[in-house]
This record gives sequence, C-alpha cells and structure tokens, in this order.
Amino acid sequence: MRPTALAGASLGALLGSLLLAGCGQPADTAALPAPAPTQTVAPGAFPVTVNAGNGSITIARRPARIVSLSPTATETLFAIGAGPQVVAVDDQSNHPAEAPKTELSGFKPNVEAIIAEKPDLVVLANDLEGVLDGLAKVGVPVLLEPAAANLDAAYDEINDLGLATGNARQASELVTGMRNQLEQLVTAAPKDAKLTYYHELDVVPYSATSLTFIGQIYGLFGLENISDAAPDAAGGYPKLSAEFVAKADPDLIFLADTKCCGQNAGALAKRPGWSGLSAIKDKQVVELDDDIASRWGPRIVDLAKTIGEAVQKAAS
Repeated sequence: MRPTALAGASLGALLGSLLLAGCGQPADTAALPAPAPTQTVAPGAFPVTVNAGNGSITIARRPARIVSLSPTATETLFAIGAGPQVVAVDDQSNHPAEAPKTELSGFKPNVEAIIAEKPDLVVLANDLEGVLDGLAKVGVPVLLEPAAANLDAAYDEINDLGLATGNARQASELVTGMRNQLEQLVTAAPKDAKLTYYHELDVVPYSATSLTFIGQIYGLFGLENISDAAPDAAGGYPKLSAEFVAKADPDLIFLADTKCCGQNAGALAKRPGWSGLSAIKDKQVVELDDDIASRWGPRIVDLAKTIGEAVQKAAS
C-alpha cells in the first residue's frame, strides 16, 4: 500500500493504489493477526482454484509464462521460487534486479502488449483500462491481487500466488517466516513509549492514518499517528498542512518520499516552521525506501525492522 506508491508513478496513480488499501480496520497493537487458514492442495497439483480479487479463478496447469503487472506480486513471485516462470513484469517492478522488466504498465495496461508476451497467467493489482475483460476474451487466466488492507490480506495474497504457480509450500513457509520475524520485532520494541509519529507520502504533504495498511504496521509498535486527528482523515490518506504537522510536533518522522522527491531531514528543516520540530532537532527523521514503504509483500518485514529500530532509538 505512497498513497501505495510505485516508484516513479504520478501522485494520482499513487493515491489510487493506496486508497484500495485504505479500507481496513484499526490495528490491534497488542498482538499480530492470528494465522489465516490456508488452502489445502497438494503442492504443484493442478488444476487449482484461487479466490482472488476478481473471484474464483481456476488455473488448469502450472503456469510457465507469467506476466506480473504488480511490483508487489513480482517481489512475491520471486520470493516463493516462481521467478523462473515469470517472463515479463511491468515498468515499476524494480525488485529483485533479475525480474524481466519491460515497458508494460500496470496503471495504463495495454491488452495487446500483454498478449504479445504469450502469458498463461497474468497478475494485476488494479483492473484498469478494461484489462480484465480484454484478457478474458482471449482466455488468459488473470489474478487480481489488489493492495492489501491488513496483514492477513497480505499473507493471503502470498498464499494465492503460491497456489496459482505450483509453489504453495514455499509461499506457506514465507508467510510463516514473516509472521515469526514480525513477532520478534514487535516483542523487542520498547513498551509504553507513547511516541507520536508522522508518515509522509509526498511533499504535498499527504500522509496515512492508522486505518490504512501502512498505519497498521506502525500500530504494531504502539506508535500514535498524528494524521488520525487531521480534519479529512476519514479517507485514510489526508492532505495535511505544514502548520498541522508543526503543531502536532511528532516525536518521529518517517519519509516515504526519499526516492521520488528527494526528501530528507535537511529538506524538512527548510520548510516554513519545521526547523524547530522535535524529530528534526533530535535527529529522529527516518528516511525510508519508497518502494519498501508502499508494497505489501515479503519486504513488509524490512519496513517493520526499520520502524522497530527507530522506536528503540527514540525511546532510549
């Protein structure tokens, strides 16, 4: 879930993706989500039926030519061992480095260009430009795996891709590993630090509340989100004013616009009224990797590790 940004995408597209992830419930800061039930199908057995965002999709045989138009799905496919099955990914899929990046777009998908890759499975995060209907007409199986609203949804999508590609065991092991690592990070974090934070999506600035996927990750560490008090916070991604942030004076600032917009502690200090912010004076500005901070796949753990380290530093 930038408004769930993909590197280099426009603000409008970023907000569109994030809003898909903004309908979750507030995070339970006391514990991580309970394990979701997994589908019991023998590893590699086909046909399989996957319950994706576009309904129940039956995949007749193990796909050998996968096209991913979702950077999160691309990361997941390679993490579960399906990388050799992937023949093309979209122009925003920049991780891992060996992913076969093309000029295909997930925001303006071209059905003809997708078909030209001769896919036997296409994975999408958004149904735009009539791509689902277009691919259905030529009989190409498509999985719609939209921005996750919570951790359980993120884990479910990983298991979906494992089942769909014949890598169910690897997907299950990945999810178990992610759960265990998150639990360890949350357990190690200081308790009752009562720290406030501001998560910046871009220089407008837009932020994300506790109702969003990203907000729920912060909530695991007991952090209080200043954006929850914003006048237009109901949508999950409020547009804040510089005065609002300055008045809230958060203990921690997390920047998810370092790659797209070149933001850092020095740039923040030059903003009117911000040089005296506690987070800037106390060197508690955390420069995130935009991509890691916006995707809901395997690197959620990397984001949580960064948050945990920042909490420990601020609380010490």
